[in-house]
Amino acid sequence: MQKQLTAIIERDGDGYVALCPEFDIASQGDTIEEARDNLREALELFLETASPSEVQSRFHGEVYVTQVEVAYG
Repeated sequence: MQKQLTAIIERDGDGYVALCPEFDIASQGDTIEEARDNLREALELFLETASPSEVQSRFHGEVYVTQVEVAYG
């Protein structure tokens, strides 16, 4: 079974952090690709080992990624 999930990746020092907001699971890597691959592995491990009730309770089905404009200064 395949499922599309969100990966938000941002630079953190010399590497990258990847976050899946649907399950609040994160990972990291030296490159964007490595961070994404490590996140995929972390998600697959979680989904393989967690009980169905834990998967259901942690899943946030509606996630929206957008930008907002703010005033400052």
